[in-house]
Amino acid sequence: MRFPMRSLIARFAVAVALPLAAMSFAATTAAPAHAQQMPAGAKQPGDFPRAKLTAGMFVIDAAVAANDADREQGLMYRTTLAPNEGMLFVFNENAVHCFWMKNTLIPLSIAFIRADGTVTDIDEMQAETTNNHCPKNNGVYALEMSKGWFSSKGIKPGMKIQGLPAAQ
Repeated sequence: MRFPMRSLIARFAVAVALPLAAMSFAATTAAPAHAQQMPAGAKQPGDFPRAKLTAGMFVIDAAVAANDADREQGLMYRTTLAPNEGMLFVFNENAVHCFWMKNTLIPLSIAFIRADGTVTDIDEMQAETTNNHCPKNNGVYALEMSKGWFSSKGIKPGMKIQGLPAAQ
């Protein structure tokens, strides 16, 4: 059976164009579940000051949130963290500082830390919830890492985090 050349070209064009068009449409219309754009005025992840911390033999690359605006934003709107990346919250008073996960798209673990670097409490937090996560003890730091990070590294209350910047 012979097809005219024009018919073969047309069929080939349709066979190639339809899947490409479908992929293009899907790429432009599909968004990750619960993805949110960073609001205008929000600090980009690379704009936070950084600190190199250590927990046992593990080095942590921590963004530092040391003022009200930075602490309020925290890791909101982020969709990923590097394997040893986190955020260190620095407070200017020794108190019970509670956290929640509103607009935080990734599950996190949090360690609450005293001024001397001692971890007092560790908690696991689900993404996009408004449950309060409060330590049992006063502290001046909190360190958020990817969910399960502390337990996977054997970091427990009573251990020390080194390299913390001075609390204000």
